[in-house]
Amino acid sequence: MSAALVVTGILVLLLLRVPVAFAILGPTLLYMVVTDQSTGLSLRTAAQEVNSFPLLAVPLFILLGVVANHTGIADRIFAFAQVLFGRVRASLGYVNIGVSVGFSWISGTALADVAGMGKMLVPAMTSRGYPRRFALGLTASSSLISPVMPPSIPAIVYASVAAVSTAALFAAAVVPALLIAGGLALYVFVWSRKQPQLAGRRSAPGEFRSAALRVVGPLGAPVLLLGGILSGLFTPTEAAAVGVAYVLVLGFCYRRLTLRSLWSIAVETATTAASITLILAASGLLGWVLARERVPQDIASFLLGFTDSPVVFLLLVNVALILIGTILEPIAALVITVPVLLPIAVQFGVDPVHFGVIAIVNLMIGLLTPPLGGVLFVLGSATRTPMHEVFRGTAPFLIPLLAVLGLLTVAPELVLFLPGQLGL
Repeated sequence: MSAALVVTGILVLLLLRVPVAFAILGPTLLYMVVTDQSTGLSLRTAAQEVNSFPLLAVPLFILLGVVANHTGIADRIFAFAQVLFGRVRASLGYVNIGVSVGFSWISGTALADVAGMGKMLVPAMTSRGYPRRFALGLTASSSLISPVMPPSIPAIVYASVAAVSTAALFAAAVVPALLIAGGLALYVFVWSRKQPQLAGRRSAPGEFRSAALRVVGPLGAPVLLLGGILSGLFTPTEAAAVGVAYVLVLGFCYRRLTLRSLWSIAVETATTAASITLILAASGLLGWVLARERVPQDIASFLLGFTDSPVVFLLLVNVALILIGTILEPIAALVITVPVLLPIAVQFGVDPVHFGVIAIVNLMIGLLTPPLGGVLFVLGSATRTPMHEVFRGTAPFLIPLLAVLGLLTVAPELVLFLPGQLGL
């Protein structure tokens, strides 16, 4: 049984809407049986993939995002952003982006971001006269800032798989995340020139001071998290635990959490973390199969014979990863593709940290594209909008996102500047 048949089987199961972990496990376990590999080897290979201290940060950061959603932190950031951008035309467009930037310092996943923001931002924008498709598209697109901006769950997974510094990857992702926010803001600015009815409003006296005081507590979380990680005071795993404790204290101080609500928070966190862990274990077994069939070496030989330019190689990777991201969940895609593509990237002289940021941005864009765009499904469910309608609103925003991706591809210094300055 060849690797091509395994991959084909996985794609067929994904198109049939089989859950990602089981779509990967089915063909890979069949391969192990056909090639007379032991059950013990299969279990050991899958278990080794998730037996990692850095990966312990994943459920902790998921818990951090869930608690932040339950404590109303997004509402406070939203109120502050409204006051900050209130006078500007199409101000709620900039508020949408600003809330995603602010919440991204706490939440490390696009799906948690869009689930919380969609219920709040889309109705707020449509009630102020914004076209519904525009509100949907901007909310979906801005949610991609969370998994790029640290603390980022995809970054933790990549760092574990690629054996690179999580702190360096976190630092490298700051500028790309801000460029995504800037690209979306530029799109809003150009679009709003033809929308004179979306005039801004002046804030009431004292409104800025009140909103600023309400956001001081939530803004302490990213200072604690990133300050601790980048200064070397905490590992990412320890920082996640400290961040959870801090946000829990905020929740009880704001009287938004009770002992009863902690149970629903624990269930939501466990469900999400378990699904990611199962995907990681299944992907680890698939990685073993691909390595045994020498797939990385075959792809490397093909690409090295096709081009000797790092830029051309990265452009080919961009196309491949965006296509993979349309049908595969980002965490699974990272675990499967990184062991194959990273050694080839190193042969082309591409820095592993630079490659990691490009891979993450690529796969996040895949969350906005059919047939399996996760953000489209979650936002559609949160706002009771058909998936095709969400995508029609999101499609124009792919232009600034792809432009930022192209810039990051050809200008690695944008990614590597901050880690270099911090000595990471």
